[in-house]
Amino acid sequence: MAPTSLLTAIDSTSHVHLIVGSNPLAAARCAKSLEVGAKPILIAVASAELHYTLQKRIEAGEVEWQKKLFEDDDLLRLGREDVNGVVDAVFVTLGSRDPLSAHISSICKRNRIPVNVSDAPQFCTFSLLSTHTDGPLQIGVTTNGKGCKLSSRIRREIASSLPPQLGAACDRLGTVRRRIQTEDHLSNLAFAGDIDDEDIDQSSTFNRLVTEADLDAAKNRRMRWLSQICEYWPLRRLANITDADVDSVLKAYAANSSNCSPLETAKLDSRGEKKGRIILAGSGPGHPDLLTRATHKAILAADVILADKLVPSAVLDLIPRRTPVHIARKFPGNADRAQEELLSLGLAGLNKGQTVLRLKQGDPYIYGRGGEEYEFFRKEGFGDAITVLPGITSALSAPLFAGIPPTQRGVSDQVLICTGTGRKGKPSVPPQYVETQTVVFLMALHRISGLVADLTRHDSEDARVVDMDGNLDESRRLWPKDTPCAVLERASCPDQRVLRTTLEWVVAAIEVEGSRPPGLLVLGKACEALYKGDKGRKWVVEEGFKGFEDWMGSGVEELVLENTRPDGVARGDSWGKDLRV
Repeated sequence: MAPTSLLTAIDSTSHVHLIVGSNPLAAARCAKSLEVGAKPILIAVASAELHYTLQKRIEAGEVEWQKKLFEDDDLLRLGREDVNGVVDAVFVTLGSRDPLSAHISSICKRNRIPVNVSDAPQFCTFSLLSTHTDGPLQIGVTTNGKGCKLSSRIRREIASSLPPQLGAACDRLGTVRRRIQTEDHLSNLAFAGDIDDEDIDQSSTFNRLVTEADLDAAKNRRMRWLSQICEYWPLRRLANITDADVDSVLKAYAANSSNCSPLETAKLDSRGEKKGRIILAGSGPGHPDLLTRATHKAILAADVILADKLVPSAVLDLIPRRTPVHIARKFPGNADRAQEELLSLGLAGLNKGQTVLRLKQGDPYIYGRGGEEYEFFRKEGFGDAITVLPGITSALSAPLFAGIPPTQRGVSDQVLICTGTGRKGKPSVPPQYVETQTVVFLMALHRISGLVADLTRHDSEDARVVDMDGNLDESRRLWPKDTPCAVLERASCPDQRVLRTTLEWVVAAIEVEGSRPPGLLVLGKACEALYKGDKGRKWVVEEGFKGFEDWMGSGVEELVLENTRPDGVARGDSWGKDLRV
């Protein structure tokens, strides 16, 4: 078996690190040296083109720049005085093909100076680990030169499995260890008569005869208790230890070290469970099979659910009956008040330690106020308790269910998603005509007449622009009235409806056929990329959702798993029923 590397942790405080080169890697090496408390010295000619971050560190005085070529005696004169000028480590960033890399490596090895040469394991006496750092906790991974990308991947996997605040817990347990050792040392000094008993704290049983064996037994009990905590407790429980817990442990042992249970583990476990959490999740366009698995799990695990009014009933049917649900009471003129009510309910749940699911239609960040809600809860002190789960936005999925590809070569090379209604109900600025663009309007059908006027006329009431001389600005390119468009309503739901028409007739089509919210408008030549309109008809109405008709009676999950499903797995089918298979 080939020998492996000796992994060590080096205290580099005040060490001198020599970095040869001026590329981005040199900047990274300087940053790492500063991070561990070392002094980086850069060797590069005055004409070298420095990386931006490296230049900033030099200007700030954090990095010393020796503007010259490398000389052999730099290794033996630029170091600390207490080691006769020898540098503590050398980082060469020139690569393996540069002859200077091999030369510097040879001199360093001859003088027993640790050296690292980028992309050249044969020239190195040490390598840097891919490191995760959390306070005093450091975890390093190396593949011994077999693949730095792989070591980074492994490090990320390990770090993601650790509970938050574990580094702080290490610091607190280190405090317990040091204080136990200090108090034991003082007790032994007092027993030996080297210090007076009055110099140390005394418990209520100080009159009892204390022997040296008693002191050793107490010391062993405390250190054994600490060792068992570190060895056997789950990491999530360890991460929940606070400074107050540390004080209570030491006070308990000081009072009666032979008979105490300093920490209630159930209390620590429940402390972690009761931390409030807010989840901003998108429920997709409507069909429950289009939920992400993460959102479905959040629905099943939430303590309380705050849902938008437009979340379909088939999705709401997946909510367990025991879970309280509040539906937003949004209607014209009450949207802001209803939003404030939802935020208040969410904040109340967080303060109770509940998991609150804010369930939105589509995607939370596509006209779902998700960013505003994230900012609100962060300002309330819950920034680390927010999780955002994406959803399939109807802006892109609804056209798919209607047979409209938003992009297609030779037809449309760009997609614009915009709203037909701005803040406080005000009209938004209409986009100008681009022949190869597909535009998706959300929240626009209630003012379709005004929107069509804005798109096709310069003098419309909501979109007219007048210059300083009072003249009408006609620079905006108008949309031709024969532009194909489609109104898509209740996409992916059983009562889905599609109106295929043009800008000229879309207002009349909605007036005749009525409205079936939620809906959106798709505008552009992509609307006829797959289905050409009937020249003799002003509009065409298509009823029903046919996306999953071949899978009726089973959800997408069952289709994928087929006969491989383990026994006893619960799921919700396409129509929101809870089944056990």
